[in-house]
Amino acid sequence: MIPRYSHPEMAAVWSDEYKYDLWRRVEVAVCEAWNDVGVIPNEALTPIRNATLDPSRIEQVFEETRHDVIAVVRTMAESAGEAGRFIHFGLTSSDVWDTATSLQLVEAADLLEADLERFEAVVARLAVEHQWTPCIGRSHGIHAEPTTFGHKLAVWVATVRRDRERLAAARREVAVGKISGAVGTHANVTGRVEELVCARLGLEPSPASTQILQRDRHAAFVTALAVIAATLEQMATEIRSLQRTEIGEVFEPFSQGQQGSSSMPHKRNPELSERVCGLARVVRAAALPALEDVALWHERDISHSSAERIILPDACLALDYMLRLFTRVMEGLHVDVDRMRANIDLTRGLIFSERVLLRLVEQGMARNDAYVLVQRQAQRVWSGAGDLEGLLREDPCVRERLTPDELAECFRLDHHLRGIGVAFERLGLSGEHGPVRD
Repeated sequence: MIPRYSHPEMAAVWSDEYKYDLWRRVEVAVCEAWNDVGVIPNEALTPIRNATLDPSRIEQVFEETRHDVIAVVRTMAESAGEAGRFIHFGLTSSDVWDTATSLQLVEAADLLEADLERFEAVVARLAVEHQWTPCIGRSHGIHAEPTTFGHKLAVWVATVRRDRERLAAARREVAVGKISGAVGTHANVTGRVEELVCARLGLEPSPASTQILQRDRHAAFVTALAVIAATLEQMATEIRSLQRTEIGEVFEPFSQGQQGSSSMPHKRNPELSERVCGLARVVRAAALPALEDVALWHERDISHSSAERIILPDACLALDYMLRLFTRVMEGLHVDVDRMRANIDLTRGLIFSERVLLRLVEQGMARNDAYVLVQRQAQRVWSGAGDLEGLLREDPCVRERLTPDELAECFRLDHHLRGIGVAFERLGLSGEHGPVRD
């Protein structure tokens, strides 16, 4: 069953109707290839090409045979009349199933690539807009040093570009067909026929196969989707964290009339980002059975089939939805610039401790001595004794090496923003404004 949240284009790729039509296309392409090499007569092609698939008849045959490929082949052959005897000539079920599945995966990859392209564009625009918007950087959840919100998003742009490369590589791996017979030896269907079929379908022939296409290809594809989902989860987790009451730097879009809680009217929850995080678990979970499907008995068993009927459509559908949903989040994201600046000042100068440390080292103090000195005063700030600059100004060891102006220079925000342009230049992004000056 296709989930109700699915986008129509991706849902169509994984519908049973489309799957059966792809099986029909593969069968027709094989017959056309047999005709090319002189095995099937010309007069048989028209009825084969015009053969139709009656869903009720497919279901009837399936109830009898309990085999879906046979049900489609028999229904198609009945529709083609006398020429139907040539349908499925020399093939095994996996020739049809695996080649058609490759076509589905290629189409799914193209839709996901379009999703990623749109998402990257939205994030890149927001990155440029906020290239010089200062905010606090955090490590271990603790205030570290200043950064900009645009730089945070530039890192995301770089990550999405890597994800697009991973998806492109995964697409290439699955863009192959297999028309090689029961154990892949081309005993009853020639390599030339396989090449002609794949050329018609826009696929490359597998260099060597058994009864199936080897499942390392499919594992690489699903794993690539899992990595992309993990990327979205990381980004959505950041949005969730920044929307917390104690931070309040960014907020998901919140529409007129929307309600965040059935009991608390004040609530504005990051529920869209939470949804992305939840679905990332679904996509990630598909990677394990995909990897376990690689190890099959001999030339083929069927243990992979039942898992793939679930994990391939589910992973593609969920990731497509996640990308569209999170693109909407980023398009409507509210960025509270004032709150970002207020949070920078929250720790009363502690975030400039490294700059003071380095200046003391430059003035001849041993690094560990400088570290201990600054740390001692920083701990006083944590205890509520004052601000770091003021405490350091009264420290005789600091006064010996730094003038008041030199010390004050250590607490200027623009020092930490002077290298922000590096990432933007490397990514080919450019902002319209210069860095903030204190």
